[in-house]
Amino acid sequence: KKLGEIDQSSCVVLAMEAPLKHRLHSGLRLWEFPDQYVIEPTDGSAAPCLDISRLDGSMKLIDQVAECNSLRVPKIRSIFGVVGMLKLLAGSYLVVVTESESVGSFLGHPIFRINSLKVLPCDHSLKNSPEEQKKVETDFSRLLSVAERTNGLYFSYEINLTLSAQRLHDLGDESKSLPLWRQAEPRFLWNNYMLEVLIDNKLDQFLLPLIQGNILYSISSFSSISVLCRIITIGRDIVDITLIARRCTRRNGTRMWRRGADPDGYVANFVESEQIVHMNGYTSSFVQIRGSMPFMWDQIVDLTYKPKFEIVQPEEAARIAERHFLDLRKKYGSVLAVDLVNKQGGEGRLSERFAGAMQHINGDDVRYLHFDFHHICGHIHFERLAILYEQMEDFLDKNGYFLLNEKGEKMKEHLLSLFLSQRYTMQSMIGRKMLELQLRRIGVFGAEEAISSHLNFDERYKILWANHGDDISIQYSGTPALKGDFVRYGRRTVQGVLNDGWNALARYYLNNFADGTKQDAIDLVQGHYIVAVNRDMAPVPRKGGLEAVAVSKIISLRYLRIFNYMYIYIYIYTLWSNIKIPLIPQNFPVALAVVLISLWFATMSVKRAGSDYRHLFLSLVWAGISVAVAAFMRANGRIFCNRPRLHKPRP
Repeated sequence: KKLGEIDQSSCVVLAMEAPLKHRLHSGLRLWEFPDQYVIEPTDGSAAPCLDISRLDGSMKLIDQVAECNSLRVPKIRSIFGVVGMLKLLAGSYLVVVTESESVGSFLGHPIFRINSLKVLPCDHSLKNSPEEQKKVETDFSRLLSVAERTNGLYFSYEINLTLSAQRLHDLGDESKSLPLWRQAEPRFLWNNYMLEVLIDNKLDQFLLPLIQGNILYSISSFSSISVLCRIITIGRDIVDITLIARRCTRRNGTRMWRRGADPDGYVANFVESEQIVHMNGYTSSFVQIRGSMPFMWDQIVDLTYKPKFEIVQPEEAARIAERHFLDLRKKYGSVLAVDLVNKQGGEGRLSERFAGAMQHINGDDVRYLHFDFHHICGHIHFERLAILYEQMEDFLDKNGYFLLNEKGEKMKEHLLSLFLSQRYTMQSMIGRKMLELQLRRIGVFGAEEAISSHLNFDERYKILWANHGDDISIQYSGTPALKGDFVRYGRRTVQGVLNDGWNALARYYLNNFADGTKQDAIDLVQGHYIVAVNRDMAPVPRKGGLEAVAVSKIISLRYLRIFNYMYIYIYIYTLWSNIKIPLIPQNFPVALAVVLISLWFATMSVKRAGSDYRHLFLSLVWAGISVAVAAFMRANGRIFCNRPRLHKPRP
């Protein structure tokens, strides 16, 4: 077969297409009238159109698009799917896919990545709402504009992307006949909440399930990358590798505003990574999972580079961890939990709590393993990860992967999951080892043969995992993964170190000054925060200036006294020089400006001092103001950061 051609024989058993009555529309046209949206199928199915009122978001099916006239001139565009609908205080908002591109296939079925979302307001009823309600609605709708920029969303019109190859294979005939959204694993269905309105209206053919993560695809041939006799004999063989990441929506969010687990055992930023291999008619799958440590802890940003780790309700850690791993056992079988964090400092306290919680859980089905990544590997010796692999090799060999033969018959069942506390570097190494085991099992590799002996294949495989780590990292931290050069090139590079420095600075800025709003947008579109008129329209006391600072729980009295003195000093100086400056910093830019301006005034006063003690006194005053404001910011950094407003974190 030709390079790039999919072996369909291994995919037939895994994914049966849905019946015609449930099949998703693969082509749609959006008609935007002044009073309604009409979504018309253009895939030749002769199915009815979907009519959505712009007054209140109500939906119904109609036989055809209404006639146009000079008073009802529509705007017409092609769209690629309906993501769902959100209801806010007074209006509803329809979310559609306006741009997408094909990125490969999953078990023989085409996969698409979303490049652009569009939020369409159905809020004409807002015109008759009170002004305060309009203002609150506007604030919420701004969050939807942030959600429009969500990246890493994928879909298929034909196959359920939320399930691994093994779970798809094990689906019963009855389940395979259901609409795709009914088959979906709710944990990985990104638009689960937004689909509810369409589900209530029984619009199965318009319900487009999405996952967030990434789907990467690579095809390599062995014919041009080795001169071994055995390889020449099978020189036309092609290995087709698909790497899929599925982000869980239960406790999804940004890097700093979602840490640890909730009381139900759902961990922050949980990701399932599946490596699927097609070769010589065989299909093999290996699943790894990663997430935050499964107990309640957080790391609230406070302008420091690395905020302190704080364990919340430590007495609940064992119960929450047990609940988490019970859920993993039900879904994945045996679990090998690998803790990669540092044993020193704040991370050390987290690791100690994790190990303590695991003492009550360790057994035949759950095994805990700690590997001090920072101490053993440092910044450059990543080859020492082989030490960790040796400790888990027997566990992986026994339970490691799912395998189907040419006839679609199960030859080996995936009986474990790897739960990693962090590091895509580690995941790529384990994925490589498992791929070598799979290729040996189906007779492509010899007993001692390794991927590294096939240079082209090795390079493509490294890039695949490096892109995988970067994509997921961008989604929750805003930057590519750190130390990605080791995954991409097999070693640390000067450019990689420089990139890490830049990415670390970018993360600092995003963590402190942008991610709070992004977290609100995530919580809103995924239903973690549901807008309610009684709550969101409740009067909120508005306090400004020094009074607003004084009511904050995290401000100490000694700094309030300093601010009172500063108030007097600045007031006196403004009388002398007739200069108007903001007296109390309301946010970080203003506070930083006060520090810099104070330093500048102090410098100018010193230069003009001479024998004039008045200027010398003023220079000391301005220097004191600068130091006092800087100390205030340092002690109370949390109030200067961009914090979520919907799910308010602890002060």
